[in-house]
Amino acid sequence: MDRVALLASIPMFESLPPEDLASLASRLEEEAIPENTVVFKQFDIGTTMYIIVEGAVEVAIEQGKRKLILATMFPGQYFGELSLLDGGHRSATVRTVKPTVVLALQREDFAEFVTSRPSSALRILAEMGDRMRQTNELMSRQVSRNVEEEVEERLTFGQRVADQVASFGGSWGFIFVFMGIMGCWMAINAIQPIAWDIYPYILLNLCLSTIAALQAPVIMMSQNRQAAKDKLLAQNDFQVNLKNELGIEAILRGQTEILQRIQLLERVQTHGRPSA
Repeated sequence: MDRVALLASIPMFESLPPEDLASLASRLEEEAIPENTVVFKQFDIGTTMYIIVEGAVEVAIEQGKRKLILATMFPGQYFGELSLLDGGHRSATVRTVKPTVVLALQREDFAEFVTSRPSSALRILAEMGDRMRQTNELMSRQVSRNVEEEVEERLTFGQRVADQVASFGGSWGFIFVFMGIMGCWMAINAIQPIAWDIYPYILLNLCLSTIAALQAPVIMMSQNRQAAKDKLLAQNDFQVNLKNELGIEAILRGQTEILQRIQLLERVQTHGRPSA
């Protein structure tokens, strides 16, 4: 896989010019990791970002014997990118689920790259700032809404009539009423001395054909509008699910920070406060 194209597919680096991408790609180191091997553990100090070339990894939070799987990543995806910026603790444990080949970017190499190319550093910061702004906007606005009410408020008179016709035309009431009218029509024309529509009821057939010809497009209009409503509902569900996912991710990140502080306090209480 072309390393430059691989870096260009990563949002963090996609705004870099080709020459900067080539320079950064030359700093990548290929590593082969066996199956079921821990790449790094939660709370380890992060120094490396990984890009998956082959295989797959599992990202999870482990607490004793309990394990919460956050994601499974495949070729083209990356993890550990925050360590390039702060060198802080890992927020999750990453383990290979099959033999995996990755490209590793060390924090020292990344720091040297951004130091020698300030314009690229500004591009990376701008990209990350834009992603944070989008996340904040998504988290701050209310995405849950009543799509049914919004659609109903915009309906025209003709659309409401079409919905009523489609609703009645697909019910047992319509079937019984229609059968009753047909039965009365044929009975009256069979009993009356002077019938207006004798057998084989040509006028009745004309009426039935006219009703069917008018009813079909009206029902299709209602079905098309229902399909548009279903699309709006699906889009709203996606936005709600995305916001919930981001919220859960923020909660898990906060939980990780709390656990780190608890462990630090336990070490201080056990071994005493470290000297300055």
